Amino acid sequence: MTSAVIVGASGGIGQALVGRLSAAGAYDRLFALSRAATEVPGQALGGRIDVTDEESVRAAAERVAEAGPVSLVLVATGLLHGPGIAPEKALKSLDPAAMAELFAINAIGPALVAKHFVPLLPRRGRSIFAALSARVGSIGDNRLGGWYGYRASKAALNQVLRTLAIELGRTHPDAIVAGLHPGTVRTALSHPFRPGTDSPDTVDPETAAAHLLAVLDGLTPGESGGVFAWDGQPVPP
Repeated sequence: MTSAVIVGASGGIGQALVGRLSAAGAYDRLFALSRAATEVPGQALGGRIDVTDEESVRAAAERVAEAGPVSLVLVATGLLHGPGIAPEKALKSLDPAAMAELFAINAIGPALVAKHFVPLLPRRGRSIFAALSARVGSIGDNRLGGWYGYRASKAALNQVLRTLAIELGRTHPDAIVAGLHPGTVRTALSHPFRPGTDSPDTVDPETAAAHLLAVLDGLTPGESGGVFAWDGQPVPP
């Protein structure tokens, strides 16, 4: 009896992940957690979580723990733009409050989820902790500059995942920790910055979810700590 947990289930990719996992029926229980109330498909169990509030994360983990071991935790939350927040084209546009909010949601939030949900993973047997990252979080792949806050917050997330993989490898030898780059997905997060709907460089959330779950299915413990694109290729650190 194992459970899967999607954090950020009200977002475009999060909803698609819940829908696909629910249809597949690969887990005995599927928890769809989000800050906002949302309808969940099939037998998925809805619940509240706010990744910027540790008490909320702790309470959500306690509810999930009552159902038994968890073999998949996937954090699908993320922030790129919003009121008072926009990707910076130059250093002069950097705003400390906006940057702090980006870090709170993109890096600290997933770290808090790991803190409270990783203890629910079994010590033996395959298990996964994953989070949506972004290619722009790669330091080695940064050739355009700009987007200081978003780039830095995703780079911080990647470091959190790498560090978690090292620690978890000592106690959970079969566990996998991974960051996932979904590509350009037709969601509200990417809307102002993506090419047209018909562009071959974009995909719908359902296709993105299928790609990401296929990537996770193909990973091994030896690859734990890496960041992987939607096509399974490693993203440079």
